[in-house]
Amino acid sequence: MTIVKGGHNICGVSIGVLSLESYFPKPPGHIKNPSSLSFTTTYEVIEGLTVPKLLNNPTPEMIEPLLDAAKRLKASGVKAITGSCGFLALFQKEIATAVNIPVFVSSLVQAQLIHQMTARPVGVITASKELLTDKHLSGVGAADVPMVIEGLSDTEEFAEVILHNARNDMDLDKVEAEVIEAGQRLIAKAPDVGAILLECTDLPPYAHQLANALSRPVFDIITLAEMVDRAILRRPFSGFTN
Repeated sequence: MTIVKGGHNICGVSIGVLSLESYFPKPPGHIKNPSSLSFTTTYEVIEGLTVPKLLNNPTPEMIEPLLDAAKRLKASGVKAITGSCGFLALFQKEIATAVNIPVFVSSLVQAQLIHQMTARPVGVITASKELLTDKHLSGVGAADVPMVIEGLSDTEEFAEVILHNARNDMDLDKVEAEVIEAGQRLIAKAPDVGAILLECTDLPPYAHQLANALSRPVFDIITLAEMVDRAILRRPFSGFTN
């Protein structure tokens, strides 16, 4: 007889996502599109916390709802917690301290690792270069990482839909072109960059096009989540010896 411990309403979830409230499209590759992920997910939406609010006016009052949501995810049985916006880096330490499971609310957690692997500056493409501060980088232990940063605040489609929340419909082809142009600007001014790190969780859907255009590895929240999933839920290997 095998006794399996109960206590969870829903079972078999690997990673929980702290989710900002947003209604623009999330194409395959977005952390809020579970159909494209190789791991199981569940979501806690922090109602009223939007991209413009988090980027333009982060306040201490945001911490408590995030901690409550993280604790609910932990209680639901998830094995790790991530986030739907890289600017949650501000609260990485507080959230990780509040729950005793791995927490990686920003892809910027990878910055130090990428620098160590390449021994070259890390190229960061962010939603807003102007709003990405030393506090965000310090929050994930990346303050001393050599970086070249390029933002998307001067774009048309990306900025109007995601940064300004002007509408929900979005031209994905335009966004793809804007992301690639940002990457090309970054490499033009810093050709010694060894790899690209996408701060923004809205950019992984375009990562393969970006990697082809820049001839550089591209890291993002999905690459980090895939690694964490493989660590927290180890599977047996299926190969053979002889």
